[in-house]
Amino acid sequence: MTCYFCQKNTNEIDFKNADVLSKFISSAYKIKNRKKTGLCAMHQRGVSKAIKRARQLGIMPYLPK
Repeated sequence: MTCYFCQKNTNEIDFKNADVLSKFISSAYKIKNRKKTGLCAMHQRGVSKAIKRARQLGIMPYLPK
């Protein structure tokens, strides 16, 4: 399985794009690990940073409603 962002030739992960980031969150709103997401190490770190930043700014929720 190849990395989602490597396939799309994406270097920067946008924290404002909640639709893409929601693919990498479990049903319990936890960040999925690399084995489940299939991301490379560089993009996994970027996704986790982007999700955390989006949560702080209120773009993504911390917990389900």
